[in-house]
Formats: sequence, structure tokens, C-alpha cells
Amino acid sequence: MRQADVVIVGGGQAGLALSHCLGRKGIAHAVLERGRVGERWRSQSWRSLRLLTPNWLNALPGSPYEGADPDGFMTKWAFVQGLEAYARHWQAPVECGVEVLSCRRNGGGFALATSAGDWLARAVVVATGHCDRPVIPFALEGSNKPHCIHASEYRDADALAPGSVLVVGASSSGVQIADELARAGRRVVLSVGKHTRLPRLWRGKDIFWWLCEMGFMAQRLDALANPESARRQPSLQLAGRPDRINVDLATLQAIGVELTGRVQGIDDDQIVFADDLAASVAAADAKQAWLLAEIDRFAGAATPMRLPPVAVPAKRARRLLLTDGSIGTIIWATGYARSFGWLEPLALGADGELAHRDGVTSVPGLYALGFRFLRKRDSNFIGGVGTDAQAIAVEIASHLDCNGRKAA
Repeated sequence: MRQADVVIVGGGQAGLALSHCLGRKGIAHAVLERGRVGERWRSQSWRSLRLLTPNWLNALPGSPYEGADPDGFMTKWAFVQGLEAYARHWQAPVECGVEVLSCRRNGGGFALATSAGDWLARAVVVATGHCDRPVIPFALEGSNKPHCIHASEYRDADALAPGSVLVVGASSSGVQIADELARAGRRVVLSVGKHTRLPRLWRGKDIFWWLCEMGFMAQRLDALANPESARRQPSLQLAGRPDRINVDLATLQAIGVELTGRVQGIDDDQIVFADDLAASVAAADAKQAWLLAEIDRFAGAATPMRLPPVAVPAKRARRLLLTDGSIGTIIWATGYARSFGWLEPLALGADGELAHRDGVTSVPGLYALGFRFLRKRDSNFIGGVGTDAQAIAVEIASHLDCNGRKAA
């Protein structure tokens, strides 16, 4: 039986940021990671992926960006190397290849069963990230059906079966994958549902520069009129391309991607699409227009600027036959759900999600970090997790002091 004042579950940017903050406070802790440092970046993303946020925005606590390309977009491999270097520099006590199988209250602390033995901890932090369990809404069976994968399994065009590709979902992953496949010469059909469209650059600045300058990224959840709606907003239609070209529905149309509505269901070996493309495009464009107008007011810009419109095709696929070989692969870019069956049940809400307020759960000593809108709009962004980690470290220190913390 091993012991630590604090066990952090997850060795990505959130877990490492908190490790740094706890170390600065002299709080003994361990970081348990079921794979390697930054495992999801390594094994659940495509080979050419770059970060969506510019380099200047990706600093972790104690490690400001000091490179020569602040406005560039780091490759996922460079970011993983950066995480490893960060862990080494701050001597983060990471134990890789250790999966937490269960975490339950045990007197004044927690008992954790792991793949490498049992632990006791006075406090536990769930830093497993917002992208936990891939969601595929419809299962296809049969040898004559297209090969189906989740976006987290996509690597590159060459690894796919021959033929056309249906990409389901038009948020960040979906549009980037569709763009890469179309440029590789594949016929691509993109099923579009609710999405968030923004330009990569606006009035000469990266869109995130404006969002940060306006305080938008630091907005607190409780300051929003509809917090739950904000939590459900799709990820931005952006890509971290070195040429800073927009990757949205309009640019995808320009390279031959065929747009259609969201997937409605499977019927008689056909995939059925809703007739809602125009409505989805209009809603996204209206939100984009509002935000860009807010930026222009903030900037004092008087000259209006317009972006290329998305032309909703009059003729678009309403059904695709799944047994004639016309579609070789379906890629479900349909997001993720969290899986907390291993966690103390009292910490979960009726929906099975981890219930918390600003990362503090109702179970004393149990905390969350790195989840979307944990404390503010950028809580699940690399550059936003640091301030959250500092706040959670303060909460942990107070909890341990109130419950007889041992010296580190």
C-alpha cells in the first residue's frame, strides 16, 4: 500500500500543471498516468495535427513561451516533447503505465485501486481531460458496410480503405480531417450539424488575440446568461495551419467537399441525413457575425469586413447507400463523453458526469481539473489550465491543513 497527500489522475497538461503548483507549495503528491505523458496527444490524434492555439497562448505554470515563433502553431509531437521536458524540469512525480481502476472514500481520505497496486491519498484530483470516451452514435455491422472509425482513430488518408469518405461532424476535428482528405484527392462528404464558425485571422490578428484581449477567454461560467448552453457549444472550426488559412465550410466547398445535413439515422442499409444544413449554417453565421461585430466595436473599426459565405447547395445528399461500395469509410467526428464508473459515486451527478463547482466537488478532498468550463471559458485550453491549477492547489492546501497535512 503506497501513500501520498495528493494523487493526481492524469499526466497531460492539466495534471502536470497542478503537479508544478503543488510542488511549489511543498505538497507531497503523485501523478498516475495510464499511458505515457501526454498519451492522448500521442495516440488519439492524426499525424499532421497541430495545436489550434498559437504558441504564445500555450504556456504552462512556470514555463512561459520563449521560442522564436510565437504566432506559429506547434505540431502535436513538438507539444508532447514539451510536456516531457516540462515534467523533467519540474521533477514531476509521474508514474506512467498506471491505470486507476477505482477511487472510493476511505475515512478522511481515499483508497485507490490501480493496475500497479493500491494507494491511499488525503486528496484526489481528476485531471483525465474532457475527451475521455469516443462517441459513435450509430453502429454499422456487416462485411459489405463501410469501415467505421472515430476521429480519434484517424491517422492519415493512406491508412483508410479505398473510396469516398463520409465525415460526420463539422467541428474542429471534422473540418480538419475533411480538409486533409480532400487535399489528398479523396471524395469527401461532410455531414454538418451544430457548429461554431470563426476566422483564423481578423483584422490582421489571430482570433485568439482578440478573444483574450476582450476578456472573452477568461469569462467565468456563472457570468454567462446560459452556462449549460455554453458548455455544449461545439469546438471552433479552426486549424493551426502554418499558412493561417481558414478551414471552415466555405473553404472546404472550394476544394470540393460536399456538404449535407446531420446524420438522422440508419434505415434499410442507408444513412439518412436531416434537411437542416441551411439552418445550421445560418445559426453559425449569425453567431460569428455577432462576435466579429463585438470585436470591431472593441477595436474601434469603422470599415466593415465580410467573410466568404457558405453556399448551401440546392441538391445535397439526403441518403447514402451503405452497401454499394460508394462510401469506403465513415469517420465519426462526433465528440466524446466522460466515463466515471471508477470514481466515488457520491461525486457524480444524475447524468453520470463529475459534479463540481469551480473544480471543487461535494466530496471533501476530491477535485477536478482540465475540463471544459471548469472555472472559465478557457479551462480546457492549454494556456487556461494554469490559473485553474493554481486555484485548485490553494483549495487542496486549505483542505490538507484543515485535516492535518503531513510535511512534504
